[in-house]
Amino acid sequence: MQLFEKENSVISAILRPHAGNPRNSEGDFIRLRDGRIMFAYSYYHGDDWEDNAACEIRCIYSDDGGDSFNAGTPDGEARLLISAKDYGEKNVMSVSLRRMDNGDVGLFYVLKHEADGSDEYLLSRSSDEGEHFGAPIPVLPGDWKGYYVVNNNRVERLSSGRLIVPAAFHNNSITADGREVFNGRGDAYFFASDDDGFHWFKMPSQLSFPTLSYSRTGMQEPGLLELANGGLYAYARTDLGYQYEALSPDGGDHWFGPQPSAFTSAPSPMKLAKNPYSGKYYAVWNPTPNYVGRKMHPAAWGRTPLVLAESRDGYRYDFGSVTIIEDDETRGYCYPAVFFCDEKTMLLAYCSGGGGEEDACLQRLTIRKIKLN
Repeated sequence: MQLFEKENSVISAILRPHAGNPRNSEGDFIRLRDGRIMFAYSYYHGDDWEDNAACEIRCIYSDDGGDSFNAGTPDGEARLLISAKDYGEKNVMSVSLRRMDNGDVGLFYVLKHEADGSDEYLLSRSSDEGEHFGAPIPVLPGDWKGYYVVNNNRVERLSSGRLIVPAAFHNNSITADGREVFNGRGDAYFFASDDDGFHWFKMPSQLSFPTLSYSRTGMQEPGLLELANGGLYAYARTDLGYQYEALSPDGGDHWFGPQPSAFTSAPSPMKLAKNPYSGKYYAVWNPTPNYVGRKMHPAAWGRTPLVLAESRDGYRYDFGSVTIIEDDETRGYCYPAVFFCDEKTMLLAYCSGGGGEEDACLQRLTIRKIKLN
């Protein structure tokens, strides 16, 4: 059955690039105490839209339950939340938002260091509903140096109260003349906090492909979900035609896998999310693999269509038939963020560039409000 009807899905906002703002991407939602919904995202400025280009974190607001979004500033510009310049750098990106146990708004983000190509993953907290953010807390240990990826909308809180951040580490190499060579093959690691985000530690296990297995990606851009039976389910994008999965029976200390999941997929990130009002699980992803001979628009990167599915058993295999969200083959749809307003209402944000307007799928953001059947 269709999870929603076309007339019950409306576009709440499209954040198009323009001069001086070449890309808007990877965001997340949170409901504020006054009932507004805040959406924070990666706002690129300058001329370049590549990942390492100049970027800051800005936000927009909805005061009508997600029907529309506004800048929330007198000049109509999206409000600045975090600037890389405050760190002496040029790039902060990839937002996750969480309501912390003490009531703070928690904003998680990547800080990129231009000099050595390394990253930090930080948590800044706000006690005044996002008006001001305090000094950042490092989420990854201080000796954890290198290039890694934490996607937007990825920080999970377990039923135990533990916070977990899934990260893909890319063990880059240095050539004899000092050049850094990117290693696209990722290993999935997990970082946790048992005191509401004030202190973090690396969990003991990681997820890696066997050394000789054929994969250029390994376990890229991992995500995490707590299942109805109490186990943890990790998933990651690969170049092998599927999202790969792994299961943990003990809160992430040990993992079985990885192995191919039931989700056929392009090498693009999937998002699994639980609706806290209904207890149902949903998946958003690109189900068509980049198979040999597939014709792909250069701006779309094979990231179309974008689909939605619902689990009927609170586990991972019994997902029903998919409902297409977007299917324009000239656009790519990726880096979804899912937010539930209530039992039957979902807000979905995703990159949507291409269409002859943008050079790449990462440059434009769409926010869509869906009334579920």
